[in-house]
Amino acid sequence: MNSVVFGHGRLTVEDIVSIAKTKQPVEISNSEVFSQRIDSAVNFLDTLLKEDGVIYGVTTGYGDSVTTEVPLNLVEELPLHLTRFHGCGLGDYFNDVEGKAILATRLASLSQGFSGVSWDLLNLLVAFINYDVIPAIPQEGSVGASGDLTPLSYVAGALVGERDVYFKEQVVNSKVAMEQLNLKPITLRPKEGLAIMNGTAVMTALSCLAFDRAQYLTKLATRITSLSSLALKGNSHHFDEILFSVKPHQGQQQVAARVRDDLNHHEHPRNADRLQDRYSIRCAPHVIGVLADSLPFFKMTIENELNSANDNPIIDGVGEHVLHGGHFYGGHIAMVMDSMKTAVANLADLADRQIASLVDTRYNNGLPSNLSSSCDERRFINHGLKAVQIGASAYTAEALKLTMPASVFSRSTECHNQDKVSMGTIAARDGLRVLQLTEQVLASTLLASIQALRIRVRNNELSLASLSPELIHMYEDIAEYFEDLCEDRPLESVLRLTVDYIQQQRWSLYE
Repeated sequence: MNSVVFGHGRLTVEDIVSIAKTKQPVEISNSEVFSQRIDSAVNFLDTLLKEDGVIYGVTTGYGDSVTTEVPLNLVEELPLHLTRFHGCGLGDYFNDVEGKAILATRLASLSQGFSGVSWDLLNLLVAFINYDVIPAIPQEGSVGASGDLTPLSYVAGALVGERDVYFKEQVVNSKVAMEQLNLKPITLRPKEGLAIMNGTAVMTALSCLAFDRAQYLTKLATRITSLSSLALKGNSHHFDEILFSVKPHQGQQQVAARVRDDLNHHEHPRNADRLQDRYSIRCAPHVIGVLADSLPFFKMTIENELNSANDNPIIDGVGEHVLHGGHFYGGHIAMVMDSMKTAVANLADLADRQIASLVDTRYNNGLPSNLSSSCDERRFINHGLKAVQIGASAYTAEALKLTMPASVFSRSTECHNQDKVSMGTIAARDGLRVLQLTEQVLASTLLASIQALRIRVRNNELSLASLSPELIHMYEDIAEYFEDLCEDRPLESVLRLTVDYIQQQRWSLYE
């Protein structure tokens, strides 16, 4: 695989996702312009220290302790203390994919060349990524300004050999992992502890992973709508091209076009017994389209943050400036993730209403109760997908509950120095949880729609040949591992497998 080059051009969401999930290697730019930015910032900091310059976090304490001057004989120890006293994170740990995305995102910021970090630090971060030495980072403890201090302290602590990492499917001290790879822990230079920790890398990394999942769910919810419409004998004219031409949201129009193509509406238009289907089918493009139309803005905003220098202070070595500001503030990521989780939760709500119609004989247009294929004499004791539908409603309720925006819960912290904070990392974590719950709802509705179509096909009420090849392929793939539900059986394993397939993006949708 070609390496992703840091320090040369803009990085994309896809770069971070690929590094985190596919082991794509990384490297540092060897351009003269990049080298000059790195070298000049380091040399400028060294010059300032010799001249007794006052630099926040280098010759002063941190945060509210900015008024505390640090004696020059202790300056070298200051960054190590920053990594240690922030080692107080709690909660579950980010997994290795999330941890690797965090490493890559922090490297992206430091590679802008305005953080005053050394080649040793950059090269060790590259080695950690390429050798899969992934810091074990607790999820809880960041308010999103001054950036992700506590979780990123686990990155800094791992680089100096004092924290645990995931390595070769084990959790070991980072020093042990480095010894096996002939790597040496770094000694943090002045400003380097702050450079690693004072930024938005955790929330931005999570938002890259979340974007990738949300983009896929937009397509999957569209495909499930197509399957559900067929299963319910829906009216394909609800997705008519002329109809959608008069409401010009591009994402919404794209969703309608995809359903139209799935149903092969051009050759086999379908009229339902009802003039108008219920909203969960008829208005599905309008629901899914909100997320589809929001994704480009989400991507642009995430990538702007990804390609930013977001620590403090900013070190302009070429122009010889130390610029004190607040680029660690994660407001843009907080806004993206608060918005994304709301749009994604609406996909869960949509799919939950679709499965509710599929299992209910009052609304499913002749399908058996709870989609059980049980024969007549055994139908009294078989309950099909009844509990699966209950589960889908439970996941949906939890997803909807989590849509309260995190960014409005700013708390004044750290002696009122951090008196307005972003809560971006909490928003990102909420977003990942909403994605997980929505994937569970979509898995439930996907299986229900396949079971319903299986019944229609068996009863000669539907010809698969009349549908698009892509939809037929997906139906046949799922029907192969999800056997006909004739007798009640535990469905946990097939649901978990379907969720895994969704997260692996097993089905290529609408390429």
